[in-house]
Amino acid sequence: MRIQDIIEGKKEWRAHMARVKALPQDYQIVYKEIQKYLFKVGPVELTEGIELLSGIVDLFEEGAVPEKGVLKVTGPDVAAFCDDLIKDSKTYADIYQASVAQKVNDAIK
Repeated sequence: MRIQDIIEGKKEWRAHMARVKALPQDYQIVYKEIQKYLFKVGPVELTEGIELLSGIVDLFEEGAVPEKGVLKVTGPDVAAFCDDLIKDSKTYADIYQASVAQKVNDAIK
């Protein structure tokens, strides 16, 4: 990765976070919880994660316009909302589950 790519990535991230900070407070809180959740169990591919977070901000910006509460956008179960977003992506949870299964299989043999 070139230095220019790193600088460009930082600029994009700062612009992304500026969009988040412009959201209503309840949307910011839920966004940060979604971000934490996705960083723990989310997609393995970093580019998928960034695109996903940008898409969530887009959705939140649209939902915040008519002054709709954030849980009307995500539903009451925010973790289920996140799981639905990443259902077709390979996740860290998938990798961990495969690792545990392999260890158990090796131990049983």
